[in-house]
Amino acid sequence: MIELSDEKVLFAFSKDAEPVLTVDSGETVRIHAQDCFSNQIQSYEDTIDGLDWDRVNPATGPIYVKGTKKGGMLKVHIDAMEVGKQGICCTGKEEGVYGDKLDDWAMHIVPIDHETNEVVWDDKLRLPVKPMIGVIGVAPAGDPVSCGTPDVHGGNMDNNQITTGATIWFPVNVDGALFGLGDMHAAMGDGEVGVSGAEIDGYATVTLTAEPDLKFDTPLFEDADNFGVIYSAPTLDEAADGAVHRLVDLVADRTGREPAELVQLFSIAANVGVCQMVDPLRTVRFTVPKHVLDALGFAL
Repeated sequence: MIELSDEKVLFAFSKDAEPVLTVDSGETVRIHAQDCFSNQIQSYEDTIDGLDWDRVNPATGPIYVKGTKKGGMLKVHIDAMEVGKQGICCTGKEEGVYGDKLDDWAMHIVPIDHETNEVVWDDKLRLPVKPMIGVIGVAPAGDPVSCGTPDVHGGNMDNNQITTGATIWFPVNVDGALFGLGDMHAAMGDGEVGVSGAEIDGYATVTLTAEPDLKFDTPLFEDADNFGVIYSAPTLDEAADGAVHRLVDLVADRTGREPAELVQLFSIAANVGVCQMVDPLRTVRFTVPKHVLDALGFAL
């Protein structure tokens, strides 16, 4: 297994970025990621107002994956995740869903109890550690895209299902894919309504596999129980519409089933989930239980 430190990070996914590591298809890499603030906050003396905002949402990378071809896909399996010692939560004026009611920044530091695997909110409240990766993706086809923005290349999707055991496929827009990840969370609810999860540094161990013959225009997602599409758009309605349309069309194409049949079935068996509703584009996942897809004869 290869180790990759956070010495080199990117703040925008770009097809012109220089790779910091080149790996064979099927290689496993243990990647260290800084938190979304580039580890600038270590105590309450380090205020949000004092942040260097040019150093927000770093992603470790990019990694060039041999065998990935423009027009194909990169398969990323998350083998393991390890979180650091403490997380940072914040919200503020005009930030997140409730920011219109706030006048200033607010910040909360949450230690991680690794013995009990809990986020320590205060002396009365603890929450389970549920690590996930907020920023993960590949180089976009056009201009560079800030690591704070999600789109069809991945990026800041903030999907809390992107965790240990999950697999994500990304459309490859340039040979080598130029993969990176960052913005880890010790825990985050669907929507990330305050604009922050429990932001934390840590390690993600991933296996990177080229799939040059697989084609799709937005990230695909799979875990032990579900398979689906992740899609980002200017509004939640547009993101949900885009995700549903794409998954119905994909399953219809692979199974020969009529879309009308699939829409009826998915209306009772599938789920629309809000990943995040606070970034420059909103992100939705649409997933179907794998046993349903198995019965339909679906395969990528």
